[in-house]
Amino acid sequence: MNPVRLALTMTLAQSLGVLDGIDSRAPLQIDDSALTVVHSTEYIDAVRAVGSGTASLSGPLLERLFGLGDSDNPVFDGMHEAARLLVGGTLAAAQAVASGSVRRAVNIGGGMHHAMKARAAGFCIYNDCAIAIRWLLENGYDRIAYVDVDAHHGDGVQVEFAADPRVLTVSLHQHPATLWPGTGWPTEVGDETAQGSAVNVALMPDVSDRLWLRAFHAVVPSVLEQFRPQILISQCGVDSHRADPLTDLALTVDGQRAAMQAMRGFADKYCDGRWIAVGGGGYGVVNVVPRSWAHLIGIVVDRDVDVDTTINESWCATAEQIAEQVHSDYSQAPVRVMGDGGDVGYVAWDGDTGQEPPEGITASAQRQTDRAILATRRAVYPLHGLDPEDPRD
Repeated sequence: MNPVRLALTMTLAQSLGVLDGIDSRAPLQIDDSALTVVHSTEYIDAVRAVGSGTASLSGPLLERLFGLGDSDNPVFDGMHEAARLLVGGTLAAAQAVASGSVRRAVNIGGGMHHAMKARAAGFCIYNDCAIAIRWLLENGYDRIAYVDVDAHHGDGVQVEFAADPRVLTVSLHQHPATLWPGTGWPTEVGDETAQGSAVNVALMPDVSDRLWLRAFHAVVPSVLEQFRPQILISQCGVDSHRADPLTDLALTVDGQRAAMQAMRGFADKYCDGRWIAVGGGGYGVVNVVPRSWAHLIGIVVDRDVDVDTTINESWCATAEQIAEQVHSDYSQAPVRVMGDGGDVGYVAWDGDTGQEPPEGITASAQRQTDRAILATRRAVYPLHGLDPEDPRD
């Protein structure tokens, strides 16, 4: 979660003119009480202590009890304050949209979807997504949809709301048999009191733009339409990219952009335009994340950037310098155009698992994707009164 991702994204968006005249707000300066709606006081105290060098527990004990200090969640000075600031950004976005002062808001620093009630996980300390949803529930919203397109399952948010029928969590991710955290199976559909509140689409490695979008559109629009959300929150992690060093999916920036545009459309169609977008994973910190999230910002503010747009040479020069200072696995040289030449012309799922694949897609790859689609639809669609076999649903 190198913070250089955020700096490069914002300077790229600025160079593209995306931020001109846009209302940019500082994160809310929240106190710890804002965190306790999701996290335990013992955990918050532990995070504060390790970040200030005052922890009374040993390193191994902190790791075992709270997940602090392992390779995924290294301890650093000011850890509590930095993580709390990310929450303040997402809360600022939620409050701005809820108040009606804006229809959409984005916090690229948010999306810490793995953090649990009393445990850090997957580079995530405080779960800003869950905290923002809790705030919305306490302030007049009772039908909130959360759609997560990070390559990793949105486990922390799902766990927090698995028993709450007011919150629909949808996650499209790499299959849990092939990637941490090992959760997000299609059969995870929510607790007994909220059956159907969790929707999981688990995709096998090497899924490309067209097949990923096929699965996305075969599941997400129908459950959103049936749920009728008042507001949409999107976790837009971009570690689904084919160049990401930690995952095995095969999307391009073009495919990620298409998903973001679709979510804007869902917000307009189902939520009267109310949309909060946050960042998340993404470890191609120079060559991928800045481009994808600059697209996200542009889409949120209706200034979509064409994928053929050439990137400013000055930005590329700065990015190249930064790439030399970042671990080699995460620092491929910047791409000088806003797209990857990806093909986003997916063929819609028609309910026929023997459908002839389009040119460039193998029959086996399409069968794998269609099995994932059907597994999810069969697990969760009946709980929403939908027919899993009927492509019209």
